[in-house]
Amino acid sequence: MEGAPKDPAQPVKVPMIYICGECHQENEIRPRDPIRCRECGYRIMYKKRTKRLIVLMQDKARRWSLRCT
Repeated sequence: MEGAPKDPAQPVKVPMIYICGECHQENEIRPRDPIRCRECGYRIMYKKRTKRLIVLMQDKARRWSLRCT
C-alpha cells in the first residue's frame, strides 16, 4: 500500500557494550551476534554498568520504589 507507514512497533536493534573477561576490551554486541571477544576470542563477557544513579528505596508500608536520576 502506497503511503502507509512502516511498522513502528518493530524494536530497534541497538548494540550493547560488554567487557571481555580475559583482555578487558570493550565490545559492541548486537542481538544475534556471537558472544565472543573481537580481540582475543574469549567467550566470557560482562555487561558494562550504567553511569546513571539508581536508588532503591523502601517506604513505611514496606513497598519498594526505584528512582533514577
